[in-house]
Amino acid sequence: MVASTASTSSGPVKKARSSIGAPSQRTQSSRKGKKAWRKNVDLDDVEGGLEEIRTEERVIGTSLQKTTNQDLFQIDVKGDENVRKRLPKFSTSALTSAKILSQRSAIPAVFSRPQSATPLKRKKLTHEEKDRLLRIGKKMRKGPFNAIIDPTEVGAGSALLEVTEAVKESGKYDVWGTDDETLVTEEVVGNVPGKRTDFKQPNTPHPRTDIAVSAVPAPHEGTSYNPLLDAHQALLRAAHEAEAKRVQDAEELKGVKEKILNARRVAEDGDNGLGAPGMFVDVPGEDAVDEDSDDGEEKPTKKMPERKTKKERIKAAKRRAEKRSLAEKLAQKRLLASVTTAKSVRKSIARTNAQRQSDLLQRHRQAEEERLSKGLAGKKLGKHVIPEGDIDVQLEEDLSESFRAMKPEGNLFRDRFVSMQHRALIEPRVPVIPRKGKAKIKEYEKHAYKRFEREL
Repeated sequence: MVASTASTSSGPVKKARSSIGAPSQRTQSSRKGKKAWRKNVDLDDVEGGLEEIRTEERVIGTSLQKTTNQDLFQIDVKGDENVRKRLPKFSTSALTSAKILSQRSAIPAVFSRPQSATPLKRKKLTHEEKDRLLRIGKKMRKGPFNAIIDPTEVGAGSALLEVTEAVKESGKYDVWGTDDETLVTEEVVGNVPGKRTDFKQPNTPHPRTDIAVSAVPAPHEGTSYNPLLDAHQALLRAAHEAEAKRVQDAEELKGVKEKILNARRVAEDGDNGLGAPGMFVDVPGEDAVDEDSDDGEEKPTKKMPERKTKKERIKAAKRRAEKRSLAEKLAQKRLLASVTTAKSVRKSIARTNAQRQSDLLQRHRQAEEERLSKGLAGKKLGKHVIPEGDIDVQLEEDLSESFRAMKPEGNLFRDRFVSMQHRALIEPRVPVIPRKGKAKIKEYEKHAYKRFEREL
């Protein structure tokens, strides 16, 4: 009854569905409310365009808007004879349903479960693999002479007695080989194997290859039991300079420690009424200079500059403006002249910088090689500094003119140890002196000692 009334009314007739099949309620007399705007908007053009794009994707596999001209068009100069064979033949006997089914979509179908391209073939178990699985599952199996093997027997359990992969792969890789073997690694990101990377071992030179220090260096002439006077004096002078340098370094370190302690003391005594922490109040002492005292010397009086007139100031301003304009014109002229040669200047500067950098690297490399050729004495490696070695020398009154009265000097073990450090054979070490913990003495007062005075 309501439908017939609506059909006979003078208003516009509502369409039940659009041309595509979607429901439509566009014909509405009032659109004052915002809620009724969306369902009353005509979207036939938009829906038609979307449906065309979907059809293109089903047939071609992608929309024509995203396809390039090279994929859409082709200039055919020769022609293809197989085009006619590929075209579908018209058949009056073929049913419409068969034609629709023969048009396969370019978009792959969606499956609920993943399907592999080739079905998995069942693996055939070998006799050894089957025996191993039976041992793991603790199942009864037959041994030699068809005897049943008990799985609970010692040594007949899981596959613990089999040869491991490490034993199978043993002998194939030489750990101490000198040949540069290519290492193959596999990048793993998030427990997922990635792209394989092939690289060679880095060829980093060892510093001992450039060291030209002999294992047992030739001793100085002054270390002889009966040396020459000049050689002995030179050795004494070298020993004195080394000891003086050591004493000077110790004094400098002591001075630095005293400065640190004084700074801490001043920071702690900052609130003693003289001011804020870190501030000092000048106290006049003996070295204070009395400003009122006159030593009889006349101090030169400074002549105050005369004030310029307005005319002189304007003239000076004009002169400064002219100088500034001339400097700007000269800079602009140089800039215009350098524009044409900017490319060549840039190339020459880059060439000069590259040559300078290569020369600097070459000089640095030569200096490093020259320094390494003399050993690593005095260089810090890690936490410790390689010692330079002590100079063993005797005073003139201690020298002996014969082998029979000669006294040994130095330590052979220490010399060999320091020599190995100089030649980068071992890392620098320092002697570690073990500290024995002193036992604490416990004192006990006996009861008889407490009553000693009373008993007297």
